Amino acid sequence: MQACRTEELFDLSHTLAAPLVARFPWPWQALDDLAGFLLALGESLPTGEYDSPAPGVWVAKTARVAPTAFLGAPCIVGPGAEVRHCAFIRGAALVGAGAVVGNSVELKNCILFNGAQAPHFNYIGDSILGHKAHLGAGAVTSNLKSDKSPVVIRGAECQLATGRKKLGALVGDGAEVGCNSVLCPGAVLGKNSQVYPTSCVRGVVPAGHIFKGPGLVVKRILDFEGRQ
Repeated sequence: MQACRTEELFDLSHTLAAPLVARFPWPWQALDDLAGFLLALGESLPTGEYDSPAPGVWVAKTARVAPTAFLGAPCIVGPGAEVRHCAFIRGAALVGAGAVVGNSVELKNCILFNGAQAPHFNYIGDSILGHKAHLGAGAVTSNLKSDKSPVVIRGAECQLATGRKKLGALVGDGAEVGCNSVLCPGAVLGKNSQVYPTSCVRGVVPAGHIFKGPGLVVKRILDFEGRQ
């Protein structure tokens, strides 16, 4: 399960959460301490660069937040980020620099690295989106199993117990998720992976691969500039 380790999924130079996430070999472990980390981090942010419109909420002065958006504590919205019309941030959320939280998007206990995008009708709960990861319209993370049992990450040859009742998805740097897809509890998408629209993803999609459907995962061919 090497593909699920923190250093395999994320470049921590692209998030304010680096001191927290770097403490753990498995990135989901950071979610337990996220709320406390954000409260402490928020108090240390420079007042010349961040406003605090409510207790436990910090918004960079260069960020754009729609007046209809709800920001619940603790929450940090980074420089140049966008929080659009009717976004609902329930709390314990870090929106990185240049990230996009779109119309009617809901966040809960999650980290969006710098440049991550969830632009339209997405739910992101108990999850981490890496640097420049992108969710297509309607793509969601499912963070609770129907039988309420602890989430287990299932790889090709082994399983990894997370000990968490609620865990959404770990979406690596540069990953692309097609419209109206569901990332099931404990789904892991490696760096620069891709998910076809309307997919239901379980288990691990290796870095640089395309998930076309259950049992149909193929290597993604990129040119020297990283384009498909």
